[in-house]
Amino acid sequence: MRSFGMNRSQLTAWIEANGDISFSRSAGPGGQNVNKLNTKVILSINLAELDLLSPDDQLRIRQKLGSRLTGDERLVIHSQESRSQIRNREIAVERAVSLIMGALERRARRVPTRPSAGAKQRRLTKKKERSTKKQNRKKPNIDE
Repeated sequence: MRSFGMNRSQLTAWIEANGDISFSRSAGPGGQNVNKLNTKVILSINLAELDLLSPDDQLRIRQKLGSRLTGDERLVIHSQESRSQIRNREIAVERAVSLIMGALERRARRVPTRPSAGAKQRRLTKKKERSTKKQNRKKPNIDE
Protein backbone atom coordinates (compact mmCIF):
# COMPACT_ATOMS: atom_id res chain seq x y z
CA MET A 1 0.00 0.00 0.00
CA ARG A 2 1.32 3.45 -0.81
CA SER A 3 0.91 6.70 1.07
CA PHE A 4 -1.72 9.06 -0.27
CA GLY A 5 -1.81 12.84 -0.38
CA MET A 6 -4.29 12.62 2.48
CA ASN A 7 -5.11 10.38 5.38
CA ARG A 8 -8.37 8.89 6.63
CA SER A 9 -9.10 11.70 9.11
CA GLN A 10 -8.52 14.41 6.48
CA LEU A 11 -10.87 12.65 4.08
CA THR A 12 -13.50 12.25 6.82
CA ALA A 13 -13.29 15.95 7.67
CA TRP A 14 -13.54 16.90 3.99
CA ILE A 15 -16.61 14.71 3.46
CA GLU A 16 -18.33 16.11 6.56
CA ALA A 17 -17.60 19.67 5.40
CA ASN A 18 -18.33 19.32 1.66
CA GLY A 19 -20.69 16.36 1.31
CA ASP A 20 -24.36 17.05 0.64
CA ILE A 21 -26.41 15.30 3.29
CA SER A 22 -30.17 14.93 3.10
CA PHE A 23 -32.62 12.97 5.19
CA SER A 24 -35.77 11.01 4.42
CA ARG A 25 -38.07 8.51 6.05
CA SER A 26 -36.45 5.18 6.64
CA ALA A 27 -37.90 1.78 5.78
CA GLY A 28 -37.88 -1.30 7.95
CA PRO A 29 -38.44 -1.87 11.67
CA GLY A 30 -38.77 0.96 14.13
CA GLY A 31 -42.47 1.28 14.81
CA GLN A 32 -43.86 4.81 14.88
CA ASN A 33 -40.28 6.12 14.77
CA VAL A 34 -40.14 5.13 11.08
CA ASN A 35 -43.39 6.89 10.27
CA LYS A 36 -42.59 10.17 12.03
CA LEU A 37 -38.85 10.84 11.77
CA ASN A 38 -36.46 11.31 8.87
CA THR A 39 -33.69 8.95 9.96
CA LYS A 40 -32.46 7.70 6.57
CA VAL A 41 -29.32 9.54 5.46
CA ILE A 42 -28.42 10.18 1.82
CA LEU A 43 -24.81 11.38 1.44
CA SER A 44 -23.76 12.77 -1.94
CA ILE A 45 -20.14 13.62 -2.67
CA ASN A 46 -18.95 15.47 -5.75
CA LEU A 47 -15.65 13.72 -6.52
CA ALA A 48 -14.61 16.48 -8.94
CA GLU A 49 -14.37 18.86 -5.96
CA LEU A 50 -12.18 16.47 -3.95
CA ASP A 51 -9.03 18.60 -4.10
CA LEU A 52 -7.08 16.42 -1.63
CA LEU A 53 -6.28 14.01 -4.46
CA SER A 54 -3.94 14.14 -7.43
CA PRO A 55 -5.47 13.86 -10.92
CA ASP A 56 -4.13 10.28 -11.14
CA ASP A 57 -5.88 9.36 -7.89
CA GLN A 58 -9.13 10.94 -9.08
CA LEU A 59 -8.93 8.94 -12.30
CA ARG A 60 -8.29 5.76 -10.28
CA ILE A 61 -11.38 6.45 -8.13
CA ARG A 62 -13.52 7.02 -11.22
CA GLN A 63 -12.35 3.71 -12.68
CA LYS A 64 -12.81 1.68 -9.48
CA LEU A 65 -16.12 3.25 -8.38
CA GLY A 66 -17.51 3.92 -11.86
CA SER A 67 -20.59 1.75 -11.37
CA ARG A 68 -21.46 3.61 -8.14
CA LEU A 69 -21.15 7.12 -9.59
CA THR A 70 -23.99 9.18 -11.02
CA GLY A 71 -23.77 10.92 -14.40
CA ASP A 72 -22.26 14.06 -12.88
CA GLU A 73 -19.58 12.06 -11.00
CA ARG A 74 -21.23 12.10 -7.61
CA LEU A 75 -20.88 9.22 -5.16
CA VAL A 76 -24.23 8.65 -3.44
CA ILE A 77 -24.47 6.58 -0.27
CA HIS A 78 -27.65 5.64 1.60
CA SER A 79 -27.70 4.60 5.25
CA GLN A 80 -30.74 3.48 7.22
CA GLU A 81 -29.33 0.75 9.47
CA SER A 82 -29.88 2.62 12.70
CA ARG A 83 -32.96 4.25 14.21
CA SER A 84 -30.80 7.29 14.95
CA GLN A 85 -30.20 9.97 12.32
CA ILE A 86 -26.83 10.81 13.88
CA ARG A 87 -25.64 7.19 13.77
CA ASN A 88 -26.83 6.79 10.17
CA ARG A 89 -24.87 9.92 9.26
CA GLU A 90 -21.72 8.46 10.87
CA ILE A 91 -22.24 5.15 9.03
CA ALA A 92 -22.64 6.93 5.68
CA VAL A 93 -19.46 8.96 6.17
CA GLU A 94 -17.52 5.87 7.30
CA ARG A 95 -18.73 3.95 4.25
CA ALA A 96 -17.76 6.79 1.89
CA VAL A 97 -14.27 7.00 3.40
CA SER A 98 -13.82 3.22 3.14
CA LEU A 99 -14.94 3.20 -0.50
CA ILE A 100 -12.62 6.03 -1.51
CA MET A 101 -9.62 4.72 0.45
CA GLY A 102 -10.25 1.22 -0.92
CA ALA A 103 -10.33 2.54 -4.48
CA LEU A 104 -6.97 4.24 -3.94
CA GLU A 105 -5.32 1.11 -2.54
CA ARG A 106 -2.85 -0.41 -4.95
CA ARG A 107 -2.35 -4.15 -4.82
CA ALA A 108 1.14 -5.58 -4.90
CA ARG A 109 2.08 -7.13 -8.22
CA ARG A 110 2.16 -10.90 -8.23
CA VAL A 111 5.64 -12.28 -8.72
CA PRO A 112 5.37 -15.40 -10.88
CA THR A 113 7.05 -18.44 -9.35
CA ARG A 114 7.99 -21.87 -10.64
CA PRO A 115 6.90 -25.10 -8.98
CA SER A 116 9.59 -26.93 -7.04
CA ALA A 117 10.96 -30.28 -8.19
CA GLY A 118 9.14 -31.99 -5.31
CA ALA A 119 5.83 -30.39 -6.31
CA LYS A 120 6.29 -31.56 -9.92
CA GLN A 121 7.07 -35.09 -8.73
CA ARG A 122 3.98 -35.19 -6.44
CA ARG A 123 1.79 -33.98 -9.30
CA LEU A 124 3.09 -36.67 -11.67
CA THR A 125 2.75 -39.38 -9.02
CA LYS A 126 -0.90 -38.43 -8.32
CA LYS A 127 -1.55 -38.30 -12.06
CA LYS A 128 -0.26 -41.86 -12.49
CA GLU A 129 -2.35 -43.05 -9.52
CA ARG A 130 -5.52 -41.55 -11.06
CA SER A 131 -4.69 -43.11 -14.42
CA THR A 132 -4.20 -46.55 -12.85
CA LYS A 133 -7.44 -46.22 -10.88
CA LYS A 134 -9.36 -45.43 -14.07
CA GLN A 135 -7.67 -48.24 -16.02
CA ASN A 136 -8.77 -50.69 -13.33
CA ARG A 137 -12.41 -49.68 -13.88
CA LYS A 138 -12.39 -51.06 -17.44
CA LYS A 139 -13.83 -54.46 -18.22
CA PRO A 140 -11.12 -57.13 -18.45
CA ASN A 141 -10.06 -58.20 -21.94
CA ILE A 142 -10.85 -61.99 -22.10
CA ASP A 143 -9.53 -62.55 -25.68
CA GLU A 144 -5.89 -62.71 -24.54
